[in-house]
Amino acid sequence: MSLDRPVSRRLLSDEVFDRLRDSIVRGELVPGEKVRDGELAERLGLSRTPVREALARLADIGLVEAKPGVYTRITTLNRRDVENTLAVLRSLDQLAVEAAVPVMTDEDLGRMREANRDFERAVATDDTAAALAADDRFHAVPLTAAGNPVLSRIVEQLHPQIHRILHRKFSTLLGGRNTIEHHDRLVEVCAGGDARAAADLSGRHWLELGGHINELFDTNQFAEAATG
Repeated sequence: MSLDRPVSRRLLSDEVFDRLRDSIVRGELVPGEKVRDGELAERLGLSRTPVREALARLADIGLVEAKPGVYTRITTLNRRDVENTLAVLRSLDQLAVEAAVPVMTDEDLGRMREANRDFERAVATDDTAAALAADDRFHAVPLTAAGNPVLSRIVEQLHPQIHRILHRKFSTLLGGRNTIEHHDRLVEVCAGGDARAAADLSGRHWLELGGHINELFDTNQFAEAATG
């Protein structure tokens, strides 16, 4: 969805938030880039108010940082922040999986398998957006089955920070067979009813992802030339 397409009036502030969030995740708005509410409002065909509201919400989830009277800019990709976010997401995902396994149905397992097949097709065609969407659907199954709305809200809030990394380095982080095979294995462990083993398996996958991301930071592959 292009940042420059005019926004409809329905649910205006939410749509502006979604549009800006997605532009940050995709890298259309790059880390370190200064943003101005007036310029964004003009691009979106809006007044400044919903844009300011959206920027404030983006600051709350760590995608935008502001120094009043000095700048508002897209948050840079910081190794420590990414490590901290991954650590929290790993724990939350393990909690969700362990709570979900005892109550998961055949339909739940089927949705996970279907999402992984969609993920596999997206990987084969190098479709980053489709792959991330399929990966989200896969992990949303145990998250929903766990029946903890607080957990769901926190995960949803943290996802965009990691999606920025995954979107930029899709082929490195998600392009191999390992994620597909991990998903298949996780479904089978969940089907077997061993909640602790499923949670441990999920945690190991997050640790592996964190290791890959650290390698990218080590080789300076997230260096940016900030604009604005």
